[in-house]
Amino acid sequence: MNSNEPWKHENEIEYRRYTLWFFYACIIYSLIGFSWGVIVGMLPDVREFINTRPHGNLIMLGHGHINLLGWVEMAIFGSVYYIIPRLSKRPIYSLRLVKVHFWTHNFGLLGMVVFFVTAGIMGGMSSLEMTPDEVKTIVRPFMILVGMFGAIVLLANCIWAYNIFRTCAGWKARQ
Repeated sequence: MNSNEPWKHENEIEYRRYTLWFFYACIIYSLIGFSWGVIVGMLPDVREFINTRPHGNLIMLGHGHINLLGWVEMAIFGSVYYIIPRLSKRPIYSLRLVKVHFWTHNFGLLGMVVFFVTAGIMGGMSSLEMTPDEVKTIVRPFMILVGMFGAIVLLANCIWAYNIFRTCAGWKARQ
């Protein structure tokens, strides 16, 4: 470890790669989210479906989660992974947890989005021929899956918080 750069990880190249991957994911999710919004805005039939069909609004919850948990959170995670080791003057507590965080968060987010959209489409389409209670029966399993994948995202965020906390702990003693 370089005494002028005590935050450098013993496997700095891999740590830097994963930190940058958070930014790359941020860029990809932002392009998906922004495009999604434009498409809904440009296509009156899609907008009408989302705004008027039962459960159609779930499609826009997928859009919101791509933007918030994909674009915004991934940018924050990448920034924090870069800044905190420099502030605490020590390497990240666990590179392995950074990797687990990255893959777990992405898996959970993509699952949430897929099932939000599936629930919105299935609910909206089935409402043309079914009663509201029958539609709820169709949508419910997809929303349970949204919750399960949301729990995976929460787990990823807890892993991140633990890793950052452990990196910061005792910073004052190292001054």
